[in-house]
Amino acid sequence: MKKVDVLLGLQWGDEGKGKVVDVLTPHYDLIARFQGGPNAGHTLEFDGKKYVLRSIPSGIFQGGKINAIGNGVVLDPLLFMEEAEGLAKSGINLKERLYISKKAHLIMPTHRLLDAANEARKGDAKIGTTGKGIGPTYTDKVSRNGLRVGDILSDFEAKYAKAKARHIDILSSMGEVADFSELEKAWLDSISYLREFTLIDSEYYINDILKADKSVLAEGAQGSLLDIDFGSYPFVTSSNTVSAGCCIGLGISPRHIGNVYGIFKAYCTRVGAGPFPTELFDEIGETMCDKGREFGSVTGRKRRCGWLDLVALKYTTMLNGVTDLIMMKSDVLDDFEEIKVCVAYEINGEKTEHFPFDTTAEIKPLYKSFKGWQTDMTQCCDEADFSEPFNEYIRFIESYLGVPISIVSVGPDRKQTIVRKK
Repeated sequence: MKKVDVLLGLQWGDEGKGKVVDVLTPHYDLIARFQGGPNAGHTLEFDGKKYVLRSIPSGIFQGGKINAIGNGVVLDPLLFMEEAEGLAKSGINLKERLYISKKAHLIMPTHRLLDAANEARKGDAKIGTTGKGIGPTYTDKVSRNGLRVGDILSDFEAKYAKAKARHIDILSSMGEVADFSELEKAWLDSISYLREFTLIDSEYYINDILKADKSVLAEGAQGSLLDIDFGSYPFVTSSNTVSAGCCIGLGISPRHIGNVYGIFKAYCTRVGAGPFPTELFDEIGETMCDKGREFGSVTGRKRRCGWLDLVALKYTTMLNGVTDLIMMKSDVLDDFEEIKVCVAYEINGEKTEHFPFDTTAEIKPLYKSFKGWQTDMTQCCDEADFSEPFNEYIRFIESYLGVPISIVSVGPDRKQTIVRKK
């Protein structure tokens, strides 16, 4: 019986998961997304074109493979329809290749209003959400008030009316006027579009795939440091982004987890509010942002940039049981004479290599410096092309984390991906 391999981000998201899923897809029979919502933008570039996926798994472009949206995902039918119709114009037959779990929860128009109202009430303490209604949808799920994809198949109008009325009462109690008639009409039209897809009991479907000795790649969204339990709380997302979330988000047993591919950038980025110990506020940070095109693929927001944080990375490597590391965007650091990595924190005068409970504390990063490789990594076609300074950087990271770096990305295109032989 085959196992499910998991691919996820090890930092604060935006690590480049979409590209790697696209590269690995030919080796799998099914690609399944297990958590998150349309706040996650996975960017893929090939054949001179750029695509941004928000809810649809990143394996949709390769070889006619089946892709599935798991029960752990929250789905906005309107944004899904916009995304799907855009892909259909590119010649992708989604209705044959994309299955959707009946147990995935629906993001309603009123969830967006609740998201905005909740964020506004936080004032200076706001989280920096994308405003897509993700948090309120997960809140309804946990409080047992949610609408699920399977609900669109029977008595949906009554179920929707009840959920909407509840949201309007909450908004009214917050002093908010709920005006969303145009958005609601478009959303209800998208429900009809959603009914045209194959809706499945994903837990049975995926386990049957495994019993048939077929292979599954589970795709995570956001990043491990945004996990609701283990991330930099409260500046986190509303789902479990670590590998354990795959079991809940797809309905598989922990003993069916195989390899865990952990993706990280050769430096760090973060979108929105929250702690970021290695953040740079100088010209170096600006250079990383400009050369790395560090702007959110969904929100367009500028990402904060800083040096690689190995304390945080070792923490998420441990949490996820990572078997293989994948390093992205090494080419962004090509021109630096000196490159730093954080190897420890100093908190209240004490040195530690543990990621702290209170991430809002004053954290001083302690760095190790490396000589920059100062070569054009985008021209590398094989591991043999790596310079010695770059190899030294890789060796140190592997030694610190105790896990091999199996894949190195040297550019945005799917072809600019080097699988290491070691």
